[in-house]
Amino acid sequence: MTMTTRELRERADALAADRIPFVHARVVLAERPTSAKPGDEAIVLADGTIEGFVGGQCALATLRAQGLAVLERRESALLRIAPTPEPDQPGRVIVHNPCQSGGTLEIFMEPVLPAPLVRVLGTTPIGIAVARVGASLGYDIESWDAGTGTPDLSTTDAVVVASHGNGEEAVLEAAVHADVPYIGLVASRKRGAAVLASLDLTDDEKARIRTPAGMDIGARTAEEVALSILAEVIAQRQGEPRALTAPPPTATAVDPVCHMDVVTVPTSLHAEVDGATWWFCCQGCLDRFVADPAAFARA
Repeated sequence: MTMTTRELRERADALAADRIPFVHARVVLAERPTSAKPGDEAIVLADGTIEGFVGGQCALATLRAQGLAVLERRESALLRIAPTPEPDQPGRVIVHNPCQSGGTLEIFMEPVLPAPLVRVLGTTPIGIAVARVGASLGYDIESWDAGTGTPDLSTTDAVVVASHGNGEEAVLEAAVHADVPYIGLVASRKRGAAVLASLDLTDDEKARIRTPAGMDIGARTAEEVALSILAEVIAQRQGEPRALTAPPPTATAVDPVCHMDVVTVPTSLHAEVDGATWWFCCQGCLDRFVADPAAFARA
């Protein structure tokens, strides 16, 4: 789908706001003849959908496969698409694309991933400080009061309860049931133990709740307590944010016409012929195959 630069960037902002991971691709080199030019941009989504423009159908088929690999690895990459085979080059992913019109493209692919989501119950001084310090770390922070109910915690990386007794039990139980990686209760040891005793949870489930929340760093001010809590979140968090459910490993098939590798996702061109599924880099290859499948089966 072709988009203006402004439309593409607005789309990227919307995806980021919705915490949807994607790959941002930008052409950094275009050797003629190519339909793309430096500065052209596109977005690759986890289902292989491509929005924007970085070249023709064959280039997009390569971008789809390599973009999904970047999203799976969570690492940026420089993709070089060349019309003839080239030796490996440090810092580049080299793909021979026999379908191209003769030019070479280099595309920088960057995964854009949601930040860890920290939800804070309570607008007490410590709750406010956790939100401020967390935002400075680049985390997504959502603060709420017990009167508004408990949000969906299924993709939440940390819950910090700092409401001074208002609605604590329901939120703590919901966080445990949602398997939130870090759950912290801001309370004294005595009150924290009393709150844990009141919860309808097993002993193992109660043990997942950190109270008093935060590392023992001798914190005194609200900001210092917030720092100790977020340090504990960092120490306990493992791997990527929960929103980043890893896509399944991408499989590939060989285009029977041009013999190019094509990633086998529903957004790639494919056709059912005689009970078998065939995958194609572009519409031209698909049309040639469907017109005479036997000719390519003999090749």
